[in-house]
Amino acid sequence: MSAAQHPMVVQAQNKAVYYHDQLDKELTKYPVLINFEQRTQIPKTYAVLGASLLVVILHMFNALAAPVSNLVGWALPAYLSFKALESPSTQDDVQWLTYWVVFGFFNFLESFALRLVLYYVPWYFAFKTLFILWLQLPYFRGAQVTYFAVLKPVLANISNSAIVKQTEATAPAAAAE
Repeated sequence: MSAAQHPMVVQAQNKAVYYHDQLDKELTKYPVLINFEQRTQIPKTYAVLGASLLVVILHMFNALAAPVSNLVGWALPAYLSFKALESPSTQDDVQWLTYWVVFGFFNFLESFALRLVLYYVPWYFAFKTLFILWLQLPYFRGAQVTYFAVLKPVLANISNSAIVKQTEATAPAAAAE
């Protein structure tokens, strides 16, 4: 009996084929990947897995980690935001508007604490990239979860504060003058 016929090897091959088929089925939802596959004759699953591997490898080189992480956070969402603006449905508009609010807030916070975070959290940009992917992917709805669990309560607190109410009260009076 050869190693290729060993039951554990056969089981691993069957699992790999199953997950490949599942990924292919999921990626079929994206016309840009279907178009890419037709034009290049490279299976979309291999392209996505190869691009993912490239992102992982680029994260290993610290100088490239930040730009790659920011590219992941901008490229696909920007493309899908443009597509959402052109579509008649408003559901995708809400998805991407929520994403950009959360992404912008996260980058704003990161600008204050990046050096401290980099000192204490090894592989920060790899974790950031995973977080960004979680925010982006419609399956997880991470942007909506983060918005409703974190941002909305914070913004509601700010909008109910005395300073905001005082500013709102004086704004109409100043405009009338």
